[in-house]
Amino acid sequence: MEPSIKLHPSFKFNGLEFETSEEIVLFAKQLKENGASHEIAIAKFIVKWFNEKPYIKVKTSGSTGTPKKIKLLKTNMVHSAFATGVYFNLGTNNTALLCLSAKYIAGKMMLVRALTMGWDLHVVAPDKDAITQYDNTYDFAAMVPYQVYHTLNALDKIKKLIIGGGVIDPDLEAKLQTKSTQVYATYGMTETITHVAVRRVNGEDKTNVYSALPNVSFDLDSRGCLVIDAPIQGSSKVVTNDLVTLHDTKSFEWLGRYDNVINSGGVKLYPEKMELLLRNFIKVPFIISSLQDQALGEQLILVLQLDDPKQAATYREVISELEPYHRPKKIFTLSKFPLTQTGKVKRSAIRDLIKGYN
Repeated sequence: MEPSIKLHPSFKFNGLEFETSEEIVLFAKQLKENGASHEIAIAKFIVKWFNEKPYIKVKTSGSTGTPKKIKLLKTNMVHSAFATGVYFNLGTNNTALLCLSAKYIAGKMMLVRALTMGWDLHVVAPDKDAITQYDNTYDFAAMVPYQVYHTLNALDKIKKLIIGGGVIDPDLEAKLQTKSTQVYATYGMTETITHVAVRRVNGEDKTNVYSALPNVSFDLDSRGCLVIDAPIQGSSKVVTNDLVTLHDTKSFEWLGRYDNVINSGGVKLYPEKMELLLRNFIKVPFIISSLQDQALGEQLILVLQLDDPKQAATYREVISELEPYHRPKKIFTLSKFPLTQTGKVKRSAIRDLIKGYN
């Protein structure tokens, strides 16, 4: 085991303290046998974290291509943990909440931060409303947007909150403006060991611009996609499929996914940006997509998740108010959107389904 992979003496797990790494590994093995499903995932990670191997195997989400298994060096994961600590001014004995699954990188990294920086970690099941069930207060927590939505009434228990794993709905972002919690949206992926950039979502420092964490810088490739250089978190640059407006080497504004861009009549349209605007008016799950069109190249469409297709007529007036180039030519409905394991909409699968109906 590498010398830098060690247990911080101040680390606590739901109030329990451990004097040595051997002691917490023994605890984890027992938890692995008798714990709930979310605890078993945590236990498996702790055992692997303190074994002799210098890396952790993880599966990517597909942000930079086809999902695959990769190895993350434990030392790089530690560097990532401390970069978060520096950016958010978090040190030893801070209280933190883990309400994400340790099966995925975001949950794993909350454990790494706590283990290496000596946090008092409160671990709960990754339920949609986990924090509402407890009276504890926290210096730091991480959630996905779905959890934040169901936690709004209890959010003031958290001083600093990072949100990842999906785009924050404008309606949710509006609700966060009244909260005392410092809320940040994160940008990152498994390949970059979670977030490498953050933006403030509420308060006086609210912004649409993402700023780099320490020792991270950005560039663009020939497509206009973000290239991430985080040398102490990994040896090679990460070329993403995210289109951005690069402000400088330390900041950018996210536009959307390269593979989702729609070229309609020579005009490039960014579905994710359009969806952010429409979420103020459409309260059911939906996406902006396209179909092949002889005249336009790609024809803009709106796909709604509705049990009753007749309800689609309700939204024709909404899209009629949009600018011509941003106005979907057709509306389709599906009773249920196909989703990834982490709850993200499978856009390509929806396009394939719509092609079959058209």
